[in-house]
Amino acid sequence: MLDYWVIVLLVMLALAFDFMNGFHDAANSIATVVSTGVLRPIYAIAFAAFFNFVAIFIFHLSVAATIGKGIVQPGIVDPHVIFGALIGAILWNLITWYYGIPSSSSHALIGGLVGATIAKSGFEYLVVPGILKTIIFIFFSPLLGFILGSLMFVITHIACRNMTPLRVDKFFRKLQLFSAGAYNLGHGGNDAQKTIGIIWLLLISTGYYSNQTDTPPAWIIVSCYVAIALGTLFGGWRIVKTMGMKITKLKPVGGFCAETGGAITLFTATILGIPVSTTHTITGAIIGVGATKRASAVRWGVAGNIVWAWFLTIPASAAMAALAYGLSLIVF
Repeated sequence: MLDYWVIVLLVMLALAFDFMNGFHDAANSIATVVSTGVLRPIYAIAFAAFFNFVAIFIFHLSVAATIGKGIVQPGIVDPHVIFGALIGAILWNLITWYYGIPSSSSHALIGGLVGATIAKSGFEYLVVPGILKTIIFIFFSPLLGFILGSLMFVITHIACRNMTPLRVDKFFRKLQLFSAGAYNLGHGGNDAQKTIGIIWLLLISTGYYSNQTDTPPAWIIVSCYVAIALGTLFGGWRIVKTMGMKITKLKPVGGFCAETGGAITLFTATILGIPVSTTHTITGAIIGVGATKRASAVRWGVAGNIVWAWFLTIPASAAMAALAYGLSLIVF
């Protein structure tokens, strides 16, 4: 077996990615509740981090199983592939964080895994059905978020048509706490499992964990949920402004509808074991709410820039991962 300390360093690198995932996506998970003024940023971040971690008690590890076995064939994976995948994903996250672009950490990791595997052995060992399912949900998850966000907004508008604006605002300020909590449960449940899957895959491929059918060790599960919660706690302020203020102006009722639509989408995908982008989901839901009010309520230029980042994430992180894989052959 490979040197023990190499495995330890790779596990730490995976947890660093998980922390960055929470840091990078913190804005996505708190943007609506902050932009509507329901919670101050410092409280919103603590609120989001708490529900990110609580998701450990709610969801089965279906997404972790997909990452561990459903993107590339486990037999081809080695520490060099894992290193390349993580470095590719981390570099792309840093670039998009720096420029304030709410891209997908999830798809960066998947792209990294694909790119490193191709660099090692070509396309033969890719699990095409799993990759296609992920690609389909690049389009489907924001579309579903858009539809659900719009539908929720129409329903609430009809239900509250006889209420005064002030009463509606007060009512949904309270309800938004529940919708924000649900969305952050979905975020933690889907995103933390991706790192669980990577570490699980690493330990199986190196012989440190031989059982490929049971769930991973408890320390992997707990450490990944703690890492993403801590990352969320530190937050990603550059992206808050884009997600909460630049796409469309939200009030508590709009924030509630967007978060509820996003939460339903994330719960569904996590139960089905599909690694989706929480960024794509909440963006689609926010746009859906804004577009339902009126098309001009959405700043389509900002939304368009975000969509370009969606398309670039997998190929860009794959290319970086391929380069990192080559570098790892020299380093260790």
